[in-house]
Amino acid sequence: MGYERASMNELSKRLGGSKATLYSYFSSKEELFTAVIHAYATQHLTEAAEELTAYDDKTETLEDKLMRFGKRMLKVLVNDNSALSVYRMVVGEAGHSDIGTLFYESGPRASIEKLSALLAGAMDREELRVGDPYIRALQFLALLTAETEVRIYQRQSQPVSLARIHEMTRCAVNLFLYGAAPPARPASANLK
Repeated sequence: MGYERASMNELSKRLGGSKATLYSYFSSKEELFTAVIHAYATQHLTEAAEELTAYDDKTETLEDKLMRFGKRMLKVLVNDNSALSVYRMVVGEAGHSDIGTLFYESGPRASIEKLSALLAGAMDREELRVGDPYIRALQFLALLTAETEVRIYQRQSQPVSLARIHEMTRCAVNLFLYGAAPPARPASANLK
């Protein structure tokens, strides 16, 4: 039926319960949808983003953190059919309702903010060229998902091996770190 045409009444019929019971758990269709999105499509992103700040900066490099985050994110994006189904629904309905905003607010926004904070810290430590950390986070995510976007349009997507996920993540991290590297200092600056 799609998000816009679905009603709480129709949902309660299909679930086999009463509308009152459904409303006792979720005050609106939007709240129910946000819970579904979080459970099936964005929880992995939230957990991966939480891990960005969970490790000691002295023992783990920015590259290590980006690799762990990227692999965790890609494992779900390429191999979890529930997450892909929700994402397809969001894309399909976004022009007809507020579903895109609900999706973004239920997980991706907070994750992008955590990734931005990590990158801002790396800029402060001169590990990355200074720039807008939010834009840099979006750029990293675009590199990370560049090879997977086609899966949205495929009817049946084949699972991706862990080795291939590692390879895709490595490529994205390397390209990102190369492109966002701080400018080289002149040799005379290193002598001071």
